[in-house]
Amino acid sequence: MSTAAIRATYLAVSAVLGAALLTSCAGEPDGQITLVGFAAPAEANDELFNSFTETAAGQRAQKAESYGASGDQSRSVANGLPADLVHLSISPDLERLVEAGLVAEDWDDNAWGGQLTTSVVVLVVREGNPLGITGWEDMIREDVSIVTPNPGSSGAARWNILGALASQLQDGSTPAETQDYMEQFVDNVAVFPGSGRDATIAFLDGTGDVLVSYENEAILGVQQGEELDYIVPRTSVLIENVAAVTEDAPAQARQFHDFALSPAGQAIYASFGFRPVEHGGAAIEIDEVRGANDPARPFPAVEHLATVDEDFGGWDQVMADYFDEDGLITRLIEDSGRS
Repeated sequence: MSTAAIRATYLAVSAVLGAALLTSCAGEPDGQITLVGFAAPAEANDELFNSFTETAAGQRAQKAESYGASGDQSRSVANGLPADLVHLSISPDLERLVEAGLVAEDWDDNAWGGQLTTSVVVLVVREGNPLGITGWEDMIREDVSIVTPNPGSSGAARWNILGALASQLQDGSTPAETQDYMEQFVDNVAVFPGSGRDATIAFLDGTGDVLVSYENEAILGVQQGEELDYIVPRTSVLIENVAAVTEDAPAQARQFHDFALSPAGQAIYASFGFRPVEHGGAAIEIDEVRGANDPARPFPAVEHLATVDEDFGGWDQVMADYFDEDGLITRLIEDSGRS
């Protein structure tokens, strides 16, 4: 079975387990932590949880889990899917749970800003880079076909789009020039899968020439033996994935969250290709990261690294400008007829 098929099976099983959570929580065993998350960190979270159970705080801990597109997962929790710890792609998906009364309003009032994992947007290509892709300017070439997830359901998709937009900001493009670039970008998208992981599976199955994705997804693919390369473009965006413990979660869920944020926890995430979240001055020791372009220096500095707050005015502004009903990207995708 191919790695892509294994990943698809993993997420299909996760979706079934997620549905089962709705009917099983009344009989959940002592020490069970229910983790609901976006798809990309599934493998890393498994390793993290196994390590947690070897600590004093994690003794006898068990987990139930559900993974999928970040927006879909957030809506499911808001509508009743049990969750003790939510690990989501973007802040608006977590804010939805604040509005539902499930997560404390001050979830991000801490030294790490509510983040649990970070990454950057990269361009994943076929092994050997047969089309000679070097950066965002190549995404609008007539001979390039793109795979990126649907921003209607996927947080990863929104990060990917922001990466493309950041390249235009850095180049000093006017609003009209930026819209023209994004029109051509959208026209080159072969398919909009439902989640970042679904997009990876589609690319590994042969769709498209370039997968716009998280750096960690590219590294994981190489670790799993996939024949691909990836380019860290000159301009990218800092992907800030967020997590919070729900209001009624057991104490052990909070301890698991603390472990995930610890240097040991962040080193585990790094081994799967996530860039560590550093806070409190604690040193994070990272061994070579297998699958990275340079395993000894796995996380190269990005020449121009944009952030949502500093370069796009925060998520409220991002949603209004690009992803709400009248946002630029929403309109462009609708006009393309491939939403």
